[in-house]
Amino acid sequence: MIIKKYQASNENDAIMKAMDDLGKDAIVMNVKTIRPRGISRLWKKTLVELTAAVDDNQTESVKEEIDTKRLEEAVKRAKEEVAERAKEQEENQQAEAENVLEQKMNNIQSLLEKQLESKMEYEQRSDAASSDDKTGKQKKSKEEACIELIRQKMIDNEVDGKYADQIIHEIGPVLKKDATVDKVLASVYQKIILKLGKPDYIDMEEGATRFVFFIGPTGVGKTTTIAKIASEFKLNRKAKIAMVTSDTYRIAAVEQLRTYANILGIPLKVIYSAEEMRDLVKEFAGFDIVFVDTAGRSHKNKEQWEDIRELLEVVPEEKRQVYLVLTATTKYRDLCRIADAYQELTKYSLIFTKLDETACLGNVLNLKMYTDAPLSYTTWGQNVPDDIGGINAQSIAKKLLGGND
Repeated sequence: MIIKKYQASNENDAIMKAMDDLGKDAIVMNVKTIRPRGISRLWKKTLVELTAAVDDNQTESVKEEIDTKRLEEAVKRAKEEVAERAKEQEENQQAEAENVLEQKMNNIQSLLEKQLESKMEYEQRSDAASSDDKTGKQKKSKEEACIELIRQKMIDNEVDGKYADQIIHEIGPVLKKDATVDKVLASVYQKIILKLGKPDYIDMEEGATRFVFFIGPTGVGKTTTIAKIASEFKLNRKAKIAMVTSDTYRIAAVEQLRTYANILGIPLKVIYSAEEMRDLVKEFAGFDIVFVDTAGRSHKNKEQWEDIRELLEVVPEEKRQVYLVLTATTKYRDLCRIADAYQELTKYSLIFTKLDETACLGNVLNLKMYTDAPLSYTTWGQNVPDDIGGINAQSIAKKLLGGND
C-alpha cells in the first residue's frame, strides 16, 4: 500500500496530482487546509493538502517508486497523526463543551426573547385595534406565545408536527404558570435530549468475538462508515479486527474495502453465501470485532433480503450488533418505509450519514421516535478516519431549537 501527500491551491488540483501520480485507483484518505503562519501569511497563499493511497498490487509502475521501508514509515506516520488528533480532540472537547453549549443556548434564548417581544407587541396592537369587539379572542399569555414560537422552530427544522406536539404536551405539567423564556426553552431542550436517548455504540467483550453488521439501502455510505469505525478500533483501541463483505454486486465497493483493509493491516474476506459466513465465524473466533458489509437492498424489493436474513441468522443475537445506515438527507416518509422494511429482518441501531449535506436535522429525532431504535454514530464527510463521531444529542437539540454551529 502506498500513501502520499499532495499540496495544491485547491482540492481539485490536489486530486488531479494524486491521480496523475498514483493512477485512477487512488483513494482519498484526508483533506486539510494549510494556512501560512507569521509574517509569511502576507505573501504566501493558503494550500490544500491531500493524503491519498493506492494498493501497490494494482499498478507495478507505482510500486517500483517506493520501497517497503518508506511504506512502513508512511503508515506509521499516518497512525501517529490519527492517534494524536484523537487525543487532542478528546482533551479539548471536554474542557470546551460546557462553555460552548452554554453560550449557544444563551444565543438561542436571546433570539427567542427578541422574536417573542416582537410577537407580543404585534398582538397587543391587534388587541387595541379591536378593543371594541367584546367577543374577540382572549389575549395569549407570554408563556403560551413562547411555547408556540419554540414549536414553530422545531417545525422549521423538519421535526414532524406530531412529535413537536408530543414534546410540548409532555413539558406542560412541569412548567409553572407564566414560566420565563429560559425555563420553557430549557424544558424543551432537555426533553429533546431525553427523546434522542442513550446511544448504542459498538462494544468489545473480553474473550468473545463481536460480529457487527451494516445494513441499509445503496448509496448511504456503508463502506466508508465501516472504514472510519474500523480505523478507530484498530488505531486507537488496539483491537484485533477483521472485515467481511458480501457486497459482491459492486466490484468498486469490494476494492475500496480491500484498500482500507490493506492500509490498516487487517484481513478482508469476500463471501457469497451464508455457508461461507458460517465458516468465517469459526475462522475469526480469536478476533475482537468482525465488521460485515452487506449489499444495499431496495426496501421495495423484499425478495432480495433473504440472503441478508440468512447471513444475520448465522451469528447468534448475543454475538452480533446490527446497524441500519441511513442518510440525514432522505425524506422522512422514505426513511419510515426503509425502517419498517428492515425491522422485518432484525433489530438494529441507527447510523445517520451526510449530516454536512443538510441544514435541518429533524429527521434524526423523527426516526428515533418513530422506530424507538437506539441512535449511535453520525458522519459528516468522506475523510477516513475523520468525519465521524458518536451521536451528539446536545448539539442536535440545539439545532432543532434554532441554534447554529
